[in-house]
Amino acid sequence: MNLKELSAHLGLSQTTVSRALNGYSDVKASTRVRVVAAAKEHNYLPNSRAKALATGRAMSIGHVFPRTAQHELVNTIFADFIAGASETYSARGYDLRMVTVNDADEFSTYERLANTGAVDGFVLHGPSHDDKRIKLLNDLNVPFVVHGRSSNCDQPYSWLDVNNRRAFKRATDLLLDLGHTRVALLNGDESMDFAIRRREGFTLAHEQRGLEIDPSLMHNKEMSEPYGFETTLQLMALDAPPTAIVASALIPALGIQRAAHELGLKIGRDLSVICFDDALSYFPNGSGAPLFTSIRSSVRDAGRRCGALLIDQIEAADDAPVVTELWEAELVVGGSTGPNLAGMPRREA
Repeated sequence: MNLKELSAHLGLSQTTVSRALNGYSDVKASTRVRVVAAAKEHNYLPNSRAKALATGRAMSIGHVFPRTAQHELVNTIFADFIAGASETYSARGYDLRMVTVNDADEFSTYERLANTGAVDGFVLHGPSHDDKRIKLLNDLNVPFVVHGRSSNCDQPYSWLDVNNRRAFKRATDLLLDLGHTRVALLNGDESMDFAIRRREGFTLAHEQRGLEIDPSLMHNKEMSEPYGFETTLQLMALDAPPTAIVASALIPALGIQRAAHELGLKIGRDLSVICFDDALSYFPNGSGAPLFTSIRSSVRDAGRRCGALLIDQIEAADDAPVVTELWEAELVVGGSTGPNLAGMPRREA
């Protein structure tokens, strides 16, 4: 079955089918799911070998990881991103090539894969504030897309990112509106750019209200459940513990929940929690009603779209423009937030 036949079968235009298979966000999620399912059912898949011979491409996309970042390979957020990207690669006849290397060999691995034509381009993960990989890939003149941004980089590059600063300001504002004045931040690893932007949003919300932040309430680390659990126990042991927490992801928020249960606290009443929710396919934020109030943006959709942006760049060759997309996160109210009862005046009996 070719694209024309698949489109006729679905009753959709060829443009809509193509954009759905390429992960464009302007196609409804339900339509994209239906198109991808039909493509699989009818074995619609470009012939990679024929396409490679015709184009001179490897028909392969590279993802390179240093060994110290191996936790990324078992991280549910990363897995969902790769799943989304792989959907786009498969639909357009490309393969995924994932390479894990010693830290000292990371740059030389990019050079080898690019210079030997083993891959047609790269997706770069976890950019730092001043990421040297961006200059390297520009110097190699190889197509690449960054998932995230590098704030202190003056090189031109294509990227897709969530507006982390605004998302975390919005989350913090909600808690401040509820009367919480001691709000803790359990951020991600602040060697990464996304976490720096999230701290900025958290800080800005306080500054605009003339509130000072207690440094003992601000933490950053790899986003894991034990991090949420252990840090919450430390926070609640303070002489003046927080009444609310902003968490970097759903996973540490589950650790916060475990700590609250151990301390006999009820989430949403004794302790309010907001987290960033990557809308993970196999790790949802509750069933039906959201478990946590969250700021949500699908990392799987981001994977699909990064894959499409990169392949568009590869297939446009030297005419490819630099493309940047900044997505806004959605605020979803769940059962984990409520007013600061400790700060409210008591009613007389």
